[in-house]
Amino acid sequence: MGGLTGQRLIALFLLGCLLLNYPLFSLFAGPGEVFGIPLLYAYVFVVWALLIALMAFVVERRSD
Repeated sequence: MGGLTGQRLIALFLLGCLLLNYPLFSLFAGPGEVFGIPLLYAYVFVVWALLIALMAFVVERRSD
């Protein structure tokens, strides 16, 4: 794995730590719903899926 890929994966890890940390969780912990799903659960699922997609993009990307 190249140096740039490793740096991008570390940056994604740090982004995930920020997005899945308490201060942002408290913003979505209200009584709201999205398509019948509690807002906090929807937020966690979207962030989780986004991080996986970004990691797949970084790992599968060819560095020319």
